[in-house]
Amino acid sequence: MEGEFVPGFDGDEDTFEVVELEILFTHAEMSAKKIDMLLEIWAASLLESGGQPLFMNHADLYGVIDSTRVGNVRWENFTIQYTGEERNNDPAPWMSDVYDVWFRDPREVIHNILANSGFTDELDYVPYREYDASNDQRHWQDFMSGDWAWEQADRILGDDPTTAGATLVPVILGSDKTTVSVATGQTDYYPLYLSIGNVRNTVRRAHRNAVVLIGFLAMPKTTREHASTPAFRRFKRQLFHSSLTRILHSLCRPMKVPETVLFGDNYYRRVIYALAAYIANYEEQVLLSCIVRNWCPKCLAHRDNLDENALRRSREHCDTVIEEFELHKLWETYGIVGDIVPFTNDFPRADIHQMLSPDILHQLIKGGFKDHLVDWVERYLVHIHGKSEAEKILDDIDRRIAAVAPFTGLRRFPQGRHFKQWTGDDSKGLMKVYIAAIEGHVPKDVVRTFRAFLEFCYLVRRNVITEQTLAEIDDALSWFHRFREVFRNAGVIETFSLPRQHAMKHYPYLIRQFGAPNGLCSSITESKHVKAVKRPYRRTNRFKALGQMILINQRLDKLTAARADFQERGMLNGTCLSKAFEVLGTYIHFGDDYEEDAGDTLDDPMAINAHVSLTRKYQRARAKNVGALAAELGVPEIPTILCQFLHSQLHPTDTRNPEDIPLYECPFFDGKIRVYNSACSTFFAPSDLSGTHGMRREYIRSCPMWRNEGPRYDCVFVVTDPQADGMRGLDVARILCFFSFKYQGTFISKSAIDCTALYRQ
Repeated sequence: MEGEFVPGFDGDEDTFEVVELEILFTHAEMSAKKIDMLLEIWAASLLESGGQPLFMNHADLYGVIDSTRVGNVRWENFTIQYTGEERNNDPAPWMSDVYDVWFRDPREVIHNILANSGFTDELDYVPYREYDASNDQRHWQDFMSGDWAWEQADRILGDDPTTAGATLVPVILGSDKTTVSVATGQTDYYPLYLSIGNVRNTVRRAHRNAVVLIGFLAMPKTTREHASTPAFRRFKRQLFHSSLTRILHSLCRPMKVPETVLFGDNYYRRVIYALAAYIANYEEQVLLSCIVRNWCPKCLAHRDNLDENALRRSREHCDTVIEEFELHKLWETYGIVGDIVPFTNDFPRADIHQMLSPDILHQLIKGGFKDHLVDWVERYLVHIHGKSEAEKILDDIDRRIAAVAPFTGLRRFPQGRHFKQWTGDDSKGLMKVYIAAIEGHVPKDVVRTFRAFLEFCYLVRRNVITEQTLAEIDDALSWFHRFREVFRNAGVIETFSLPRQHAMKHYPYLIRQFGAPNGLCSSITESKHVKAVKRPYRRTNRFKALGQMILINQRLDKLTAARADFQERGMLNGTCLSKAFEVLGTYIHFGDDYEEDAGDTLDDPMAINAHVSLTRKYQRARAKNVGALAAELGVPEIPTILCQFLHSQLHPTDTRNPEDIPLYECPFFDGKIRVYNSACSTFFAPSDLSGTHGMRREYIRSCPMWRNEGPRYDCVFVVTDPQADGMRGLDVARILCFFSFKYQGTFISKSAIDCTALYRQ
């Protein structure tokens, strides 16, 4: 591979071709007609100089992508048809239909993930257990830090000593139906995704092709007359499991005998696969685990009393009771659909009940919060106050929600919470402000119920979970179970046997098994729907769209793989313009800048804990010196504060309180200043909002006029006691302005918030 070019790209224009292909096909998502129009304009502009564009037309552009072999995994298909007995002379339409399933070889897909040089430093090659040296507490973070990987490696080695030294590759699957078109007739697709447990959670969540589309499952449909028949329901379930068995068939042998695979660091390693986890919402979990609706797929608790202590489900237990009991007994007593064979029965060491992962999005955010607690509050108000008075209270709650001031990380709801379709982001945004909105309208125990529930949610969403965190999770869950009784005592609900809410009980165990739950959440597959299904569908002509979507996905994967290959060779360093200047022997530096938006994630490594930089443009119409700034802001103490600040910078060993230092000992400054309306803060704060390395960028604004609507002075947290825990070491401050100046030839900019931000508590 060393020194070779990616097939499909050659000559001195490789870099420009890759960049242009990405812009036209991936980012702009141009249609073939628009690509031709742009290339014609480009060709016309080059006629005078005798040049020509990199591509003649869209067919030429597509041909270059299609000829690229790197990242290519061929799509295949197979068909399935009902072969059972027809019970009458008028068979149902679905019995004669043929169902197409499209897929890519998952083994080759895994090879591509392991060979991706961009993941080299983001892979865990062995299971591990991590402990804090200061207190000997265990930490759970990425998948390989969990007990499942450790125990699976021991089991494999115990069964076959010849596997010693092989790298365990846990296979993570995910599936969920998604709708791409409603207005023009509902069009649904059933994508299947694959990832591996070696990839760290932050990478899996960061849309960096660590989660790959490997198939489109069939969705049988029939007439209303036959849709609810037992035969059709059974056929749909078995079709699903049979399709998964066929798609994953190539992994069966290397689950027993290790194979040699090339990794992104150019080393070959022996690997052995294992089905590890399955990302799915509750409806999908019911289908996967072959259980009856309203039962738990993880334990044997009866559906009428889900919160009772019960044994965990297992493949061995299910096989045993299926052999012993009739179908009716299995259905009523164990909640098992006994006439369906789970796909995991065809693979070694696979247990679907063990594979099902926690789902923060549907179990907690959409389930426990939106569908349960928020709905219970409305029903409580109607039950206690009557419909008319309850609507007035709900209107006041909406007004409170709408009145929330704009702030980074807070989602605004100008119309309150009264909208028809909630997204996951809507629910997460409302979780941050809902307690304050209902305070005073509901009993204290209702507020305490929300507090305990939200405490549980925010604890399980952490990137790193410790033994102390697990104890806090158990404590929050017990308080939630205690306080939620207020709804049953008020007659709002009759039972708490709700599968999604009951799932909270399994989180501590699943965290120990799989690591932090945010690495296996269905929000990962739902966000993948946009890139792999919905956007490709919009680029089709809607006629036999699936074939076009498959081709689009294949081309996108090739471009992504080509970019990774070119980056590894150092061919995509800098920009196209910098590359051109380099060819011409000219050097030019482009200063850093940023666009003022609501904040964004960074995939850069953690080089700093926090850094604040001013915008490049200062405000020429604002104050030019310290005295004028004090008058503009109405803060006459600014000159004194600045003198005290300069003294602290010149005499860092002086332990006196700056306010106690006489002014005659402080340096005097009366030079020019530059005032800025905003600054950019980059900091390390690992969470769902941050990038792959825990870095995030936020924008702080302090300007007299924001978007012609009035002044905006953002609030910040100021560290006043670095030794204190959490919020106890922070004060809330409002930024009145940012400014910079030169003192004794040194340019003092926004390197520390105390330096250039004047704050008032």
